[in-house]
Amino acid sequence: MATTYDLILTGGTLVNHDGEGFRDVGVKDGRIAAIGDLGQASAGETIDCRGLHILPGVVDSQVHFREPGLEHKEDLETGSRAAVLGGVTAVFEMPNTNPLTTSEAALADKVRRASGRMHCDFAFWVGGTRDNAGDAGDLERLPGAAGIKVFMGSSTGDLLVEDDEGVAAILRNTRRRAAFHSEDEFRLRERLGERIEGDPSSHPVWRDEVAALRCTERLVRIARKERARIHVLHISTAEEIAFLERHKDVATCEATPHHLTLSADDYARLGTLIQMNPPVRAARHRDGVWHGIGQGIVDVLGSDHAPHTLAEKAKPYPASPSGMTGVQTLVPIMLDHVNAGRLTLQRFVDLSSHGPQRIFGMARKGRIAAGYDADFTIVDLKRRETITNAQAGSRAGWTPYDGRQVTGWPVGTIVRGSRVMWEGEIVTPGQGRAVEFSEALAV
Repeated sequence: MATTYDLILTGGTLVNHDGEGFRDVGVKDGRIAAIGDLGQASAGETIDCRGLHILPGVVDSQVHFREPGLEHKEDLETGSRAAVLGGVTAVFEMPNTNPLTTSEAALADKVRRASGRMHCDFAFWVGGTRDNAGDAGDLERLPGAAGIKVFMGSSTGDLLVEDDEGVAAILRNTRRRAAFHSEDEFRLRERLGERIEGDPSSHPVWRDEVAALRCTERLVRIARKERARIHVLHISTAEEIAFLERHKDVATCEATPHHLTLSADDYARLGTLIQMNPPVRAARHRDGVWHGIGQGIVDVLGSDHAPHTLAEKAKPYPASPSGMTGVQTLVPIMLDHVNAGRLTLQRFVDLSSHGPQRIFGMARKGRIAAGYDADFTIVDLKRRETITNAQAGSRAGWTPYDGRQVTGWPVGTIVRGSRVMWEGEIVTPGQGRAVEFSEALAV
């Protein structure tokens, strides 16, 4: 008697922890039920994936979706729309909203707003502060919590813990891996005079590589003393890559597509559109982050999707806010790098699916394996497309990559067995759920 599934993906090249090959995938009740030749099986829905690659669902572990409080830039629905249009099946959203996500009530409010409304699955970082440091161990285990996030350098929002003792107080209480924006606030304050009115290319001069390295060195020292695990977000300097190579026992790190793709040379053309914290820097730093990719020092990719309106970005520097869109372009930009030979497709899968599962302990996500959630990013590696503002699912409506031609494109996004996006169209209403984490489920 033939086995029946809810969904079968057939004829595609499956890419996972055991390599690449032509294998079918059967899905039942939102989970992967079988991998192999399913030619004799039947299903309620069959998707022909001939000529396409089936990847584990891409996870973007750093996005800012601005809700509550800044919905004129983005909200949970529009941000997640951009995510699934770009092939992303789950996101971890940041705490610098209004109000800040620093309490059990604020986290529960975000989970309530997101459930059944976001198009992808989700978790929320809880902001670590001096006031909630003693509660960090409880906050990081709440339903929907990705963990604790700390800003050691001022960025968008009001979260800042710049001193060693404040950071130590938080890490003393964490048991999961805490994430950090690592720029030395004391050096940033000293160098405010380096900013040049109307010149965004002075942004990386102000927020220089010393500020980044000095803070990361401090952070690792504190983590060792407190016997804590840390995750350094958006690595932007060659020096940090070299330093973190010696400290992989306590520290993981993230790279962003913009730090791998853009350089300081692009300020002349794009101006404040690429103003980010930490900044897009000289090409040698871009090359240094690529070295980290090639040597396995970088653990995950994150977009740091941080939208502002074009009117806000049009303000003269430094009144212009830092941040750009990125969740929708993460997959096509990185697939273009795959096609250019800068990394393999399997390394991309490691950075975007296996890596987040491994270092954050996602339950049943990040792998194509029986018993795991049926999350898939289906891509056409040979497809040439031009990224445009008109494609943007984000409320911000723009991308710094407008007009950029890429090879490699997300064709479909499947979340827990439901086809959410296909060929650039949202085909299923939002059914997002909170990601679960093994360390938060443990007794």
